[in-house]
Amino acid sequence: MELKKSPKANLENKKTLFTEIGLALSLAVVLCAFEYRTTEKAVSTLEEDTFVPIEEEIIPITQETPPPKPDMPKMPQLSDEIDIVNDDIQVEDIIINTEDIADMGVQVMDYVAEVAEEEIVEEAIPFAIVEEKPSFQGGDANTFNKWVQSRLVYPEIALENGIQGTVILQFDIDKNGNLVNVIVLRGVDKTIDDEAVRVVSSSPKWSPGKQRDMPVKVSYQFPVVFQLR
Repeated sequence: MELKKSPKANLENKKTLFTEIGLALSLAVVLCAFEYRTTEKAVSTLEEDTFVPIEEEIIPITQETPPPKPDMPKMPQLSDEIDIVNDDIQVEDIIINTEDIADMGVQVMDYVAEVAEEEIVEEAIPFAIVEEKPSFQGGDANTFNKWVQSRLVYPEIALENGIQGTVILQFDIDKNGNLVNVIVLRGVDKTIDDEAVRVVSSSPKWSPGKQRDMPVKVSYQFPVVFQLR
């Protein structure tokens, strides 16, 4: 099949024209490049003659002078010479008047005799076991029990309410044979406890207990029986 082209659409006829336009443009660019010049900037330079050297300031080094050392005390010099001085000084007797002192606002305190402190004698701890036990009226604890039982008065309130039991008391027999420090260790009723303490506290003197043949305080625990019959 044969291709048919229009004479107006054929670019072969305009090839020479485009070549000439390109050469003209290239020549114009080259000419502009040769004609372009850069402006030179003036650089200010310092000549050697105008340079002024700067002198460095030298600061002197100051040193503080240390304070002078204090003088050492001089040792006293002893001399063998003895100077005898006449004692012609007269001393006047000074009498103090208490009335003048009172006028001056000074309070004169009365003399107060010192009171000696009382010595606190610690009570000896009672013994529980001793070589020789205390004795009551020539007997033993059973004798004292009979004495207590013969003097007990059964409280009416306890008797009406049917209260009975054993009151355990504790007391001490001191070195003089006195029965002291009666306390209730185990009670039954207040009325019964008070009656037991009353009778036991009214005990006459005992023969004190002894330890190494010396009278000592002895502690006792004593039962008082209240029984209805």
